[in-house]
Amino acid sequence: MRSDRFTRRTALALAVGLSLASAAPAFAQDGATKIRIGVIGAGNIGGTIGALWVKDGHEVMFASRHPETLAPLVSELGPGAKAGTPEEAIKFGDAVFIAVPYKAYPDLSKEIGPSLNGKIVLDAGNATQKRDGALYDEVQANGIGATSAKYFSGAKLVRAFNAANYKVFAKEGADGGKDRAGGRMAIPIAGDDPDALKVAAGLVRDAGFDPVVVGPIKDADKFAMGSPGFGHDVTAAELREKLGLAK
Repeated sequence: MRSDRFTRRTALALAVGLSLASAAPAFAQDGATKIRIGVIGAGNIGGTIGALWVKDGHEVMFASRHPETLAPLVSELGPGAKAGTPEEAIKFGDAVFIAVPYKAYPDLSKEIGPSLNGKIVLDAGNATQKRDGALYDEVQANGIGATSAKYFSGAKLVRAFNAANYKVFAKEGADGGKDRAGGRMAIPIAGDDPDALKVAAGLVRDAGFDPVVVGPIKDADKFAMGSPGFGHDVTAAELREKLGLAK
């Protein structure tokens, strides 16, 4: 009898484990899987990277408080692109890309922060002294990764697509860099959650770049604006060398 109870208990535990595994997002394990992405901020960075993802076959919802203004963008990109509010984009996306001016982070965190709890979030914001004032001072004191993580504390945050100008991304993304000598342009990323880093790395590749995992979220300072790791249009091997990372 005891053996039968043990067998039933073991079988039940196995069934629950398999059920949970099947419920896990497939894209966390399969970089080739196309997912839904919510883009908060459809300006230069958000519009450029979001468009690259649409062209690669992902479904992307671009968000604005006035989504009707995004009609020209989504019309140009075709059926893979949609427009919605930030709340709608978060609900829509398996992952979320934040690409808004850094000064918006405190208010944005109050508006959508709770909705991002448990979400994989790629964060492309940069803090500048002239525009962001006291928030820039906070970044200088605590680091860009720690500051973003403070405002979106429940998210599985990955810093990505912040280390170059959008014009470079537009030129080198997708098929633009496929024939460049030595390999595609490298994109540094940093985050604490292993699955989130895997998803972010896959999305970097899908946009047409090579991901370089720099380290945990605190290491995002190594490629923050103004740092030695910022602003490089180089290959993954070259970026690792510049950042002193193991090959």
